[in-house]
Amino acid sequence: MAQTALSTDIDFDLPPILHNARGEMRTVGVEIEFVGPSAEKAVQALQEALGGRLIEEDPHAFTLKESVIGDLTVELDSRILHPGKQSGTRSGVLPKIAALFGFAARYLVPCELVTAPIPLDRLQEINRILTILRGVGAKGTQDALVYAFGLHFNPEAPRLDAATVTAFMKSFALLNSWLRREASPDATRNLLGFADPFPTEYVRRIASPNYWPDIAAFIDDYLAFNPTRNRDLDLLPLLHYFDETRVRAVLPNEKINGRPTFHYRLPDARLSDPGWSIAPDWNRWVCVERLAADRERLDAFGAAFLSFEGEDKSWANVAEQVLRS
Repeated sequence: MAQTALSTDIDFDLPPILHNARGEMRTVGVEIEFVGPSAEKAVQALQEALGGRLIEEDPHAFTLKESVIGDLTVELDSRILHPGKQSGTRSGVLPKIAALFGFAARYLVPCELVTAPIPLDRLQEINRILTILRGVGAKGTQDALVYAFGLHFNPEAPRLDAATVTAFMKSFALLNSWLRREASPDATRNLLGFADPFPTEYVRRIASPNYWPDIAAFIDDYLAFNPTRNRDLDLLPLLHYFDETRVRAVLPNEKINGRPTFHYRLPDARLSDPGWSIAPDWNRWVCVERLAADRERLDAFGAAFLSFEGEDKSWANVAEQVLRS
């Protein structure tokens, strides 16, 4: 899609369902990876600009509470560097070793900024965070060959039922070749790898207009084809929220925190680019939500996919035309 303005000038689209079942504005959490400033320097810059109370979890993990944009955390993105979070204690030798290792590793291990859930109609405030981080030297995917950094969205599910989850999964799978093309992954991601697409057999199964299972059958099908976190739409946190026992029977040791959100992983975070915004990526997610909300169109699109005999790149063109119609 051609863009005639800087990404920072693009408005954030709103999905067709704005409120959850309780009548509250839906929320979305955002995760962004970067290098450059230490976690401490980055969160201090955020506190100076946004206010709030700064809490040190360990030398490489910080929480900013009650900022004008809400709570957020900044930490080095490696579990082994935060043993206190896993053991429930910060005493002993291991945390000290992890802290020392972290000071050396921070030039290779990215920091991850994670926001608390933000109301959908305030998502544009994330661009303010990008400007602050850029001001203290944050670097992104384009700045070095080995910088394979990502952007993640965690949008709250509008309804917690099988029909909603199935519709979102159908919509995403049918639009995935277009989404991946439009995201334009940095060459680094092609070298270092990114999330695998959903298996064709699974997509063909769920694309059928007759595929509307109950939640137990949906979870079983998903786990049979996708027993992994390595998908660009990772449903395991949501499915874990629905039925922890069912998920753990297949993935007893996988790190999964159940929550009523979708987990959409994108391969590119260009923090040092002053024209970069999360708006285009978010607006493509809204396309997924719009298709998911239109049952008749979704079923017709699924039937068209099942009869299509071309390659993924050709289907991406079909998907784009459908979205424009």
